[in-house]
Amino acid sequence: MENFKIDVDADGVATIVFDVPNRSMNTLTASVMQEIPQWVERVKTDDAIKGAVLTSGKASGFCAGADLGDMASGMLGGADLQAAYDAGWRLNGALRALETCGKPIAAAINGLALGGGLELTLACHYRVVEDDPKIQLGLPEIKVGLFPGGGGTQRLTRLVGVQAAMMAMSEGKSFRPNDAKGAGIVHEVVEKGQSVDAAKAWIKGAPKAVQPWDEKGFKLPGGGPYHPAGIQNFLVGNAMIRKQSWGNYPAVLNLMKAVYEGVQVPMDAALRIETRYFIKTLMTPQAQGMIRSLFLSKQELDKGAVRPAGVPKSDPKKVTVLGAGMMGAGIAYVQALAGIETILIDRDQESADKGKAHVADLLRKRLSKGAIDQAKYDALLNSVTATTDYDLIKGSDLVIEAVFENREIKADVTRRAEAQLAPGAVFGSNTSTLPITGLAEASVRPEDFIGIHFFSPVDKMMLVEIILGEKTGEAAIAKALDYVIKIRKTPIVVNDGRGFYTSRCFGTYVAEGMAMLEEGYNPVLIDNIGRMTGMPRGPLEMHDDVALDLSVKIAKQTAEDLGDKYQPLPGSEIVRRMVEDLGRYGRKNGKGFYDYDVKPKVIWPGLADLAPVKINDSTPEMVEDQKRRLLFRQAVEVARCWEEGVIDDPREADVGAILAWGFAPWTGGPITYIDQYGLKAFVEQADAYAARYGDRFAPPQLLRDMAAKGETFYRRFAGKKAAA
Repeated sequence: MENFKIDVDADGVATIVFDVPNRSMNTLTASVMQEIPQWVERVKTDDAIKGAVLTSGKASGFCAGADLGDMASGMLGGADLQAAYDAGWRLNGALRALETCGKPIAAAINGLALGGGLELTLACHYRVVEDDPKIQLGLPEIKVGLFPGGGGTQRLTRLVGVQAAMMAMSEGKSFRPNDAKGAGIVHEVVEKGQSVDAAKAWIKGAPKAVQPWDEKGFKLPGGGPYHPAGIQNFLVGNAMIRKQSWGNYPAVLNLMKAVYEGVQVPMDAALRIETRYFIKTLMTPQAQGMIRSLFLSKQELDKGAVRPAGVPKSDPKKVTVLGAGMMGAGIAYVQALAGIETILIDRDQESADKGKAHVADLLRKRLSKGAIDQAKYDALLNSVTATTDYDLIKGSDLVIEAVFENREIKADVTRRAEAQLAPGAVFGSNTSTLPITGLAEASVRPEDFIGIHFFSPVDKMMLVEIILGEKTGEAAIAKALDYVIKIRKTPIVVNDGRGFYTSRCFGTYVAEGMAMLEEGYNPVLIDNIGRMTGMPRGPLEMHDDVALDLSVKIAKQTAEDLGDKYQPLPGSEIVRRMVEDLGRYGRKNGKGFYDYDVKPKVIWPGLADLAPVKINDSTPEMVEDQKRRLLFRQAVEVARCWEEGVIDDPREADVGAILAWGFAPWTGGPITYIDQYGLKAFVEQADAYAARYGDRFAPPQLLRDMAAKGETFYRRFAGKKAAA
């Protein structure tokens, strides 16, 4: 076998080492799934084997789950449902054969086991996991529009009960080793390096090689659908699923159906039920879009798919951050975790120290969770130097400027920092709206000047937007990408323009919510409709989150820059009055569209005086129309960015939109949304909205041309940068 090695010891215990060649992490490829039945059959038929221990030969983990690209191509290669079902059943059939082979099989989990990787261990009769804070156990398939399809819906439910299993699977929750034992997912937690010995010890104790659910008289923990207590899980679960998904994610509903039907029948029938619902889910546009964007495309971008060819790899060792506010301190934190020496500079020592204190707070959280020990905490914190001294910049490979959004201040720190930089070092501005080409005018080496836009909070937001100025060179692009990949973020590369890609398109969601407010929609209705689209928050509460006073400042700067060409956004006068006349800045001072001094927050009653309510009632048809309106407004702006050359890779457009501003993940991103809606139908609907609401909905000529030719973005533009 290529992926498994078997060694039988003197006691008749076979150690089966899972080690996919030429990969840093084990995944369930088609080849792996073909070989599982082979070693299962040997364990079953070889009289010299008393039992088996399954472990990983990788230092990085046990198994990261199914190879989604491999799996999707195998199951969606044609329209033959039987062939898709057979492909989907391959893993389930193999794992069922494993657990019914008649001999005890234990899993020695010596690294993370996620998705199909955990499902593989659940089919084993005993599970031992090492006590390592880096190890995670979970079934996260829901995050890419799927649910567990390798027996997870049935085995986990029979282990821990409907309520606990549904919560874990519908949230994609991961467990640390001791938490997994407490939940009943694993049997034993041992010291690092001891899992194989512990698993062998269990086998030598001559245990029964039968799963609990295959024993006569097995009862589902907590009861099933017809149990007085168990029925509550499904009654309440339906409501919770609706609240969680707003009906946008077929995977969540199909997950509950698989559990509901599966727990009422024997395991063999239950697994076939799971496979049918899994294939049904896999064939939905939501799953296909999410798999492509959130797994395949994201993975490609994480590996530097758009990095300029021919530029030598760089490895930044020392990076300076200018500005020690929440953003700068967050950047310093992720740099420290990546092993980068960090100089954190602010205008006075007190501000610099405050920034380092924030780094300490974040590191302390990791310490309290056992993710790092005290020695590691001290080393990471000591790698950050808080100072006001620009001389300490010397030797930096990169400078990240994260000061206030003011062109003059940015120009000043640019000149001061560049005076300390060696040739070839890169200067990156963390601006969210100011054009990079304009900021680069303060630079004496614009070819090394680039935008590196982080999102707040930096420790949680996974995207970094790299923005090119007119004179930015390929070496600077490559070095910026190498830096972002080193700090374990996902990079996208866009061209210059006001608001770039993410801020510009995100702003349309907030602005359209303001337009609805001006039109007289009840603010509660506006935010509920926003949430129902699949956006993380309603447009008004999201406006509060980013700060109303920031919107006013950006509007003033934009008006100053554009002069007569400036056009106020919908609702801008309402926001100006709230900020300048009433001191309502948003969540940060507890007063915005919402009042935050009560729990839960409530719409500020005074808003009705600034924006009288005219539309208070809703119908399903109206809600669907307004949901589509909010999504279309963003998607049209994305298409405009494309036509203007701000962005030109569908992977970056989709992944960037989902990770940066939370564009409804169920769509797969705005480009996938347009493609799946159909270019012709999209243009017609956009024109209808333009007639009702204004030219901001008018589709650009690019969309009209593509619609006329029957094109899609992914067929016409896929891999453009990668090919270059």
